[in-house]
Amino acid sequence: MDTRFKYRARRHARGAIRPAAIAIVGVVGAFAVASWLFIIKPHMDMVSADIGAHPSTPVRASSTEAPPAPVNVAAMSMNQLLAEARKAVNEQRLLSPAGNNAFEFYLKVLEKQPGNQVATDALRETFPVGASVAEQAINQRDFNEAQRQIDLLAKADPANYTLTILRSKLDAQRKLQDREQQLASDKEKQQQLAAQKAATDKADADRLAAEAQQKAQADRAAQARVAQQQQATEARQQQSASASANGGNAAGANASGTHPAVLLRNVPPRYPTTAVRANQEGWVEVTFTITPEGSVDDVKVVDAEPRHVFDHAATEAVSRWKFQPATQDGTPVASQDKRRIVFKLN
Repeated sequence: MDTRFKYRARRHARGAIRPAAIAIVGVVGAFAVASWLFIIKPHMDMVSADIGAHPSTPVRASSTEAPPAPVNVAAMSMNQLLAEARKAVNEQRLLSPAGNNAFEFYLKVLEKQPGNQVATDALRETFPVGASVAEQAINQRDFNEAQRQIDLLAKADPANYTLTILRSKLDAQRKLQDREQQLASDKEKQQQLAAQKAATDKADADRLAAEAQQKAQADRAAQARVAQQQQATEARQQQSASASANGGNAAGANASGTHPAVLLRNVPPRYPTTAVRANQEGWVEVTFTITPEGSVDDVKVVDAEPRHVFDHAATEAVSRWKFQPATQDGTPVASQDKRRIVFKLN
């Protein structure tokens, strides 16, 4: 009797527990379904729709200015933080601006409730898109903003290998920019040096041109002085020749038509330019033959001081002189003459 009673009691207890267990499982299942339908799935659908249904799709920058950040984020509830995060995702503010973006709001949720499924799933789903946004900042060479975004991504998933790639690319772009800036600086310095050299060369050319002009003016002045001296010498020689001619005429008359040669045209010598520059003076003594026609031939230098400075000028000038030839019994004959040509500066 007792055994049958115990058996029936146990069967009755098992029958009472089974409906309770079923009820508990049903409540848990209903709660999970409700959470999926009303919280997780709407959020995932919203993220998928906003970012092009794929987490790696690049996010375009918002064409409008971001709204002002909430005043006191730390005091916001989880629902408010999630609402702000959803709003930021809709407006494509995944990582920026600082303090008013989806990642920071989701991270605040995880600070308040570590392991929050909605925030965890959202960060996991949007991480590739955030990495694309950070890469765009690197490509645009906004390095400070890119570094901030990479640091923000690291808070969401510090072990993600994408962060290593982004950091390497950021470092490479920074080094590239440094090299470009260095090259631009070197080029600017080279241009400045070239401009300075061009200015220096122009100044040197102007100075040399001025010196050459001054030298030319000095040479012309020296040549003018030499010409004046030659004219004075020619005048003196003509006076001397006239006196000699008068004396010769008188002697010839006494000798029945025999008289020496008489200088008719005295060509003054050209003062050598080298002697003018060296401020040299001197003389040349020459002998020559006066032909029966009155021209000069066989001019020879017999002495000079200094030697070989004025020789050519003297012989060239004497060879151009003209004489009234010497006569003997009224007939023109060749004769010899010797003269000293003096070269003197004023």
